[in-house]
Amino acid sequence: MFIIGCHLSVTKGYRHMAEEATSIGANTFQFFPRNPRGGAAKPLDEADVAELEKWMEAHAFGPILCHGAYTMNGASTKGSVRTFAKEAVREDLAKVSRLPRCLYNMHPGAHLKQGAEIAAAQIADLLNFAMDQELRTTVLLETMAGKGTEVGRSFEELAKIIEKAEQKDRLGICLDTCHVYDGGYDIVNHLKDVLSELDQIIGLDRLKAIHLNDDKNPMGSHKDRHEKIGEGTIGLEAMVRIINHPKLSSLPFYLETPNDLAGYKKEIALLRSLRKEIV
Repeated sequence: MFIIGCHLSVTKGYRHMAEEATSIGANTFQFFPRNPRGGAAKPLDEADVAELEKWMEAHAFGPILCHGAYTMNGASTKGSVRTFAKEAVREDLAKVSRLPRCLYNMHPGAHLKQGAEIAAAQIADLLNFAMDQELRTTVLLETMAGKGTEVGRSFEELAKIIEKAEQKDRLGICLDTCHVYDGGYDIVNHLKDVLSELDQIIGLDRLKAIHLNDDKNPMGSHKDRHEKIGEGTIGLEAMVRIINHPKLSSLPFYLETPNDLAGYKKEIALLRSLRKEIV
């Protein structure tokens, strides 16, 4: 089954997001649990969650994806910022574990010139604190473009965090196509080699989701500017190879392209038409 969706707003509730996803041809979606720049999260509406689960079952949804706020930096030089990140992720995970088939994705953080080695230990400390509770979800570390002092610009940096984390069985990776291309991984001409490298360093068994985005910039630019599918430097032909690759095709794909709902609907229809086997 081709599982594909896009980022939606949680403003009107989870069931509404699921209905909205179905209306544009999607069978999953991504959302923020709180303002993406930080702040308090709204409590769960249990009736809404029950309706979400019914909708997902009735419409053959794949796993949905909760994306942590961008401002959470467990590798900050400020103790107050690290503490906020630890508590916010712990709160997010408690909520996500009450949602049906929901993964949790997060940007690892930025080392702010402390160095990636120190940051890996700090981010692992965040994960150890946040995941020290009963969970029904897997936490995904996102591959990053490497702008500024972002951690996660290489597979090695992500592997170092996982190595230092306690609950390794609950940790995975979300591969962002724009980010890895910006980070210098040639998924256009050497996708097989990139996946082989990922397998050797982290393990393909940890790859649980894909952010499917084209790129406004050339490979290795470390700038992180998403583009619509087929309109960027990755291009449509490479996207077709990605969604049909036997080691990737069963994963859920989430669009984060610069689009409105109508734009997402067109992209989803296009990508569905380019799958070798459409279900």
